[in-house]
Parts: sequence; structure tokens; C-alpha cells
Amino acid sequence: MNIRTRNDGPRGYGPWLVGLGAALWGTESAWRIPLNELFDADVIVFWEHVLILLMFLPLLLPSLGDLRKIDITTWGYLLFSGFAGSAVGTIFFTLALKHGNPTVVNVILNIQPVISTFGAFVIFGDRLAPRFFLYAAIAVLAGIFLSVEYPALIGVSFERAGLTLGTGYALICAFFWGGSTVAGRGVMMGMPLRLASSMRVVIGLTCMTLIVLLHGKLHGVALWPVAAQTHAVKAIGLLLLLASISGGVPLLIYFEGLRLTPASTAGYFEMMQTLAAVCITWGFFHATLRPHQIVAGVVLMAAVAMVQRVQATVEAK
Repeated sequence: MNIRTRNDGPRGYGPWLVGLGAALWGTESAWRIPLNELFDADVIVFWEHVLILLMFLPLLLPSLGDLRKIDITTWGYLLFSGFAGSAVGTIFFTLALKHGNPTVVNVILNIQPVISTFGAFVIFGDRLAPRFFLYAAIAVLAGIFLSVEYPALIGVSFERAGLTLGTGYALICAFFWGGSTVAGRGVMMGMPLRLASSMRVVIGLTCMTLIVLLHGKLHGVALWPVAAQTHAVKAIGLLLLLASISGGVPLLIYFEGLRLTPASTAGYFEMMQTLAAVCITWGFFHATLRPHQIVAGVVLMAAVAMVQRVQATVEAK
């Protein structure tokens, strides 16, 4: 037996809910960057999942009885969504930034919506309007120009980077995050929002616990280092902000948006995460906001709006 969620809501705002959720995810740098001074990256993600799960317990516990009604296909989507999107994708992103050229990494991650579009076409048979490809290409190009400070150095960066570990990690991350969008859509076609969002966190926490254990960090000093002990109030406050504003709240908004949005469209609205991240870096960390980034941000919003508009004509048929 399978639980089928209703998809008869006002689909027009569904993609923008995806965009809002992604934009809130993009605020994470405001908390994650200072947390990097107190914890290892995988430990931060571990604590983030612990706190989100505690916040979601009131949603999860009343819904546990529905678990037996979920079919095997939906479970598969949920497992991949939690594994790839909530845990492992973040680890590969961290590794990509550690071992690769930041410009190359940022450019590669913009292929994520292309992967989700291809996956949605293959798995769900999403129909694409002819003009979809034009506006999708504009959105990807705008995302690339938005995410790099010096566009003229993109070619040089790729030439110097070559086939490095960082480049490979970035490609794997883009595949996982793009695939997670498709899987998330599959989850929301077969599970109610409260159960889907809560179980994704449970799976993500399970993955992160295993990762931290394999890294030998599942003990007191590694989980709560001296730096965090010294600045305990700061550490707790930043973790709570990360888990709520950039974690649990956007996850609920994002999954509700996926309930109303085909995965082929959702991936482009997820690019709002890049827009928010650039704004946060500029506003919180006083990074220079280049004129081309402002133009690219405006073009990106216009392009994703047109993606929704042209796709709405196909979905209405």
C-alpha cells in the first residue's frame, strides 16, 4: 500500500517554495563559516542533523504508524534523498572545496539542475517545452557568472585544475545533489510532508553517524573540541541557527514545493541557493559584490521564472 499525497494545489507557487527553501539553505555560510573554526566539517553536519531531528520529533512521532503503508519504490527514493542530499553530497562538497579550485567547483555545481532535468525525464517522463531549453541554458549561464568573482579566469582555472580530486569531488557532488532533487520529488509523490521531511533527517543522521564513526570522531573530544568548549555559547547558538534557519525550516518549505513541482523545473529554482549564498557572503563577510554578479542575479531570477512559465503550458495539457 502506498500513501499518495495530493497534488491539486496551486502549482504556480510550488517552484517558488522550492526557491525559498533553497535560498534559506544558502544562508548556511553565515553560520557554517564561523563554525568551521570550532568543529571539523563532518562533525558540524552531524550536530546539524541531531538538532534538526530533535526539532522534527513532534512531526515524526505521530506519523510513525504510516511507515508500514509506504511502498518499496518510495522507500528507495527516500533512502537516496537522505543519503545523497542530506549527508554524503555535503561531504563531497566540502572535499571539493578542500582539494579543488573554488572557481572550478562553483562552475561545476551549476550543472546540478541539468542532472535533475535529465533524471526527471528518464524516471518520471517529465515533458519539456521547446523553449524550456533556452531559458534553462540562460539560467545555468547566469548561475555560473553569479557564482564566480572573476569570470575571465574560468578558462584559466579549468586549465590549471585539470583532472584533480577536487574536480572529481565536485562532479560527484553535482550528481548526488541533482539526483536528490529527483528522489525528493519521488518521495513527495508517495509520502506526506511531515513524514517525508522527518525521515530524510533520520536517514541523513544515520549516514552522518556512520561517517563520523569511520573517521574515529564519535567521542567526546572530537564531537565537542576544546575550541567549542571555550566558546560554548557561541557554538550552541550557531548550531541552533544552522539547524533551524538553514536546516529544518527550509527542508519543510522545499519538500512542500517539490510536492507541487516537477523535478525538471525544481532544479533551476534551487539555484536561488547560489544567489542567497552570494548575498550572505557580501552582507556578512564583506565580500565584494561585482557588477556582473548583480546582473547575473537578476537574469537568473528572470530565467527561472520563464522556465516555470513555459513549463506551465505543457503541464496544463
